[in-house]
Amino acid sequence: MVDIATRVYNHKWKIDPIIRSLVDTDFYKLLMCQSVFRNKPDTSVTFSLINRTTRIPLATLIDEGELREQLDHIRTLRLSRGESTWMRGNTFYGKRQMFTPEFMDWFERLRLPPYQLERAGNQYELTFEGKWPEVMLWEIPALAVLMELRSRAVLRDTGKFELQVLYARAMTKLWEKLERLRRIDGLRIADFGTRRRHSFLWQDWCVQAMQGGLGAAFSGTSNCLIAKNRDLEAIGTNAHELPMVYAALTEGDEALATAPYAVLSDWHEEHDGNLRIILPDTYGTKGFLHNAPDWLTRWTGIRIDSGNPTKGAEIAIDWWNARGEDPRGKLVIFSDGLDVDRIEALHAQFAGRVRVSFGWGTLLTNDFRGLVADDALAPFSLVCKAVSANGRATVKLSDNPEKAMGPKAEIARYKRVFGVGEQERVEVVV
Repeated sequence: MVDIATRVYNHKWKIDPIIRSLVDTDFYKLLMCQSVFRNKPDTSVTFSLINRTTRIPLATLIDEGELREQLDHIRTLRLSRGESTWMRGNTFYGKRQMFTPEFMDWFERLRLPPYQLERAGNQYELTFEGKWPEVMLWEIPALAVLMELRSRAVLRDTGKFELQVLYARAMTKLWEKLERLRRIDGLRIADFGTRRRHSFLWQDWCVQAMQGGLGAAFSGTSNCLIAKNRDLEAIGTNAHELPMVYAALTEGDEALATAPYAVLSDWHEEHDGNLRIILPDTYGTKGFLHNAPDWLTRWTGIRIDSGNPTKGAEIAIDWWNARGEDPRGKLVIFSDGLDVDRIEALHAQFAGRVRVSFGWGTLLTNDFRGLVADDALAPFSLVCKAVSANGRATVKLSDNPEKAMGPKAEIARYKRVFGVGEQERVEVVV
């Protein structure tokens, strides 16, 4: 097992770069990329970094030159032969050749497009512009670089023995969580922690700990490189990015109202009926399900990713019941701000009523709360979102207005079109 403390102490990123592969990304990114490559290859999109936790002064903590070096390094990466073989030949979700030869030919030639980086006060403005299939692949590595550079900055002057104690405490903290989780009968849980991880090496250790501590309850990891290296299931389906861009491309309110369903129609066709998980909260879960076409009721399940998770799951159960579907056969995946207390509570409340699964993210792979002075390694909310498509602003409403994004006038229009009324505000921690 890697001596993480020694590697951190050496701080030699040229030996140990933050991003070491184009498949050091979430599986849903590659699945979405193939869908975009097929359906919207010429759409021009802009992605932008958004630090929701403005009290964290990233431009003060992270050296600009070091950030540029890491981003420039990513632009040198290409898919290796072993990575290509894994994608072309592996079985994902029971399906052989999930990735088409046409997509793989394109991906094997890809190098990520240029980035734009500027300092704005004590924050960075980092943007990526270009064709959607290329630009979208910047999101996960850009976030991982910034999160790990922040960790390195905080720990830069920490001695080797201090680092050994720090990681020992962090390992113990995680293991105690796993000891609680393995007491849950019927638990199904996956690692969703790539985007806001403490570091690659730490995420890899966390995944190994979940393998050893949870056994069959651990269903896999969203990180493709770790899944490949550790012979694990790669986990993921789709994200808010798809409906946000599809919606921005529409003309008029009527087309806007149907855009989220057009996304899932393309997705269904792309994957021949596999990977049928609905992400309904981009423009409000209740309205999305109320207006959903009947064919969506036959999909496998729903991912709850914002707002009050109990309310979201109850809305989904009521919807299935009203449409004549038995919720006990449906899958509900909880993936927003999870930690052990919430996982225990949600499993106790919904097990037996639906099939329950969890995507455990930041508080799996980046929970160093209380382990250093001033809580300087506490996780924070950093995202990289599609902010425009073909020059039009994108909008996300979410089930939590604290996560809403877009111009105020467009947010108001989207709320009117999708029938979103008053929403419950939930503090965004990660």
